[in-house]
Amino acid sequence: MMINRKSMARAAGSVAAATMAVGLLSTGAADADTFVPLPGGEITKVLSDGTVVNIKMVGESATINPSMGSTPAHRNAWVSGSAQVSVSGDGGGKIFPGYTVGCQVNIAGGGARAEGEAATGWEGEAEAAGAAGGELTLGPGQARSFYVLDLEMPDDYGNESHKTRNAFQGGSGSVTWADETIGLSGCGGYAQARSFVSVEVETDNVISWVTLWGQPFSLG
Repeated sequence: MMINRKSMARAAGSVAAATMAVGLLSTGAADADTFVPLPGGEITKVLSDGTVVNIKMVGESATINPSMGSTPAHRNAWVSGSAQVSVSGDGGGKIFPGYTVGCQVNIAGGGARAEGEAATGWEGEAEAAGAAGGELTLGPGQARSFYVLDLEMPDDYGNESHKTRNAFQGGSGSVTWADETIGLSGCGGYAQARSFVSVEVETDNVISWVTLWGQPFSLG
């Protein structure tokens, strides 16, 4: 099942990390958008009951946009990617794609958790994850994770509810997102972001989480 969503927040931007290959989407002006191709990634994990889980991220990229607020404390980026998940046998699960953003903090250690829990894994605690939407306000030393998906569907009583995951059955599932916005304000120093795909795998014998992290990239 493919889900292609465009939306979320708007804010400000900067330049990409020097270690990454970049290309300008427009030329001449100092405020040109900067396209950052990202390598994606892949992880395979064998669960305790022998189930093999594979998560692959492809087509990942970010476009860094100059600050709409015209100050160093604002960043803006549009991010895209596709997550593909396979589970041996006829197991299923839920796919939670998202991003972690940090202000003057090293987020290379990762740290996404299950829906609604805190994201940790670097020096210092991140704010609670679980919400969809990438409009963030962070100060020095702070980090926060958010989910890309915001799927509207009825709950068990027919009322409107919103889910931050895509469920799948039959051994495989996927999610694709395009031009989701990371809008960061309040960060006067350097800022980083990185993608993650967390999958809650459900089989007859186990329920387990597997997370694939993307490469960190600079928001400026």
